[in-house]
Amino acid sequence: MSKKALYEGEGIKELIPQRAPIMMVDKFYEATPEYGHTGLTIAEDNFFCEDGSFIEPGLIEHIAQSAAAFAGYNSISKGEGVHLGFIGEVKNFKMFNLPKAGDTLDTELRIISEVMNITLLSAETKVNGELMAQCNMKIFIKE
Repeated sequence: MSKKALYEGEGIKELIPQRAPIMMVDKFYEATPEYGHTGLTIAEDNFFCEDGSFIEPGLIEHIAQSAAAFAGYNSISKGEGVHLGFIGEVKNFKMFNLPKAGDTLDTELRIISEVMNITLLSAETKVNGELMAQCNMKIFIKE
């Protein structure tokens, strides 16, 4: 991807509470109040790699951390601190292919609805334009 990241590497720690070895986002490209875009280049020693493939729980965790980074960015944009978030539900998860070590995940998130501290969003994760996974996720933000 040629797009410049707004946050990457260690800078992601400003947006999410996770730390190594469970950090599953290493780039944050852009956001609007309704849309977020993140990435992860999968290292061979990634916690969720097995036999050179990035497994299903890793994809779910990557999407959840992408949602956390998106929420963190929106909080910072409003002049607030970053809040803790929790997965309330993963719905309609579909995995089409397993990414490999060395691949770069490209994840787009879209907010479907927000009610009080609960956000429902849709997510798609691709590698080089090929859809790897998609789902809806409900996130609870603790303020």
